[in-house]
Amino acid sequence: MRFYAVAVYGFLYLPIAIIALFSFSAGRSASSMDGFSTGWYVRALSNPFVMEALWTSLKVAFFSAVLATVSGTMAALALTGMKGRLRAIFDVLVMIAVMIPGVVIGIAALIALATAFSAINPWLEVVLGRQLSMGLGTLIGLHGMFTMSLVVLLVRGRLETFDRAQIEASNDLGASPLGTFLQVTLPQIAPAILAGFLLAFTFSFDDFIMAFFVAGSETTLPIYIFSSIRRGVTPEINAIGTMVMVASLTLLIIAQILLRTGTLRAKG
Repeated sequence: MRFYAVAVYGFLYLPIAIIALFSFSAGRSASSMDGFSTGWYVRALSNPFVMEALWTSLKVAFFSAVLATVSGTMAALALTGMKGRLRAIFDVLVMIAVMIPGVVIGIAALIALATAFSAINPWLEVVLGRQLSMGLGTLIGLHGMFTMSLVVLLVRGRLETFDRAQIEASNDLGASPLGTFLQVTLPQIAPAILAGFLLAFTFSFDDFIMAFFVAGSETTLPIYIFSSIRRGVTPEINAIGTMVMVASLTLLIIAQILLRTGTLRAKG
């Protein structure tokens, strides 16, 4: 069993480790280690196209994570108060949103947005002289909609372990519903909310499949990497991939620490 576990983890992570290793190559080959150098990292960070794509990805990830966190937290609070068959229906809908492949969501979003724009744009052109198109707005909306389900699952899981007696005590002491939420509920679920924000940010930042369908003229970092790979893999791509991987793993570790901290605080 130990050998099997080592083999599985090696199969999963050895290719990633090789990419990280070859990103420090001093040569121009992406598949060999010709000396040691950090020059490809310097070249990647000084590439204006890379920095523009990075800035686009950061903007989309941040605003979509804010959208997902706010709407997901509100949905989790609403679902906690539901009972019976209605609760089961919404639970299934949330899980389906997580399980549907990204390519299906991307195609569905593209068709829905193209249909809506074709119906709305003639009127907007007459009234405002402008038209809607694919871009930052569609990227933020689609990523926010997809990652909202992750926030719902995290926040709802924290709410289900939350001691409801504290809310009842706050109400008995004369606190308003808003005061109870701000002073009792929100501090208890804050780690889960922040963890959901970090996960939503990470999923949005790393996404290529859904972004490819609705990005329009915008270029996110994963789209830039895909376009560059079509011209050939270089150590610069390895360096970009390594930096993205480190950033994503860091955010995921922070999210896991926040969840564990919130769980231990609730048990304590």
